[in-house]
Amino acid sequence: MATQSVSEIEKRLRVLFEEISTFRDMRPGTLSLQYRKPEERKHPFHQLSYTHQGKSRSEYVRAENLHAIEREIKAYKRFRELSEEIVSLSIEASRMRCKRQSLGQS
Repeated sequence: MATQSVSEIEKRLRVLFEEISTFRDMRPGTLSLQYRKPEERKHPFHQLSYTHQGKSRSEYVRAENLHAIEREIKAYKRFRELSEEIVSLSIEASRMRCKRQSLGQS
């Protein structure tokens, strides 16, 4: 990442927090297509697999809920990306402020 000033980092953080505040429904996980008779590839169904609070889970997803679950998974992935960027930028800004204070600047 190119060197930025603390004010530039704080500006970017405000944008990221604003985007995060727009999220509503989120779910972790991965959707997969399964078959009740896999050897014949008959009777397909969708399954959601995820880990939450240290426990792995699998859920059947009805066809009428598939698009909603896909949106929730996409939102969760974006939330995680934004969270990672926020943490990285926050660490960088903190280091810059600490370095500035140790040099006797305000």
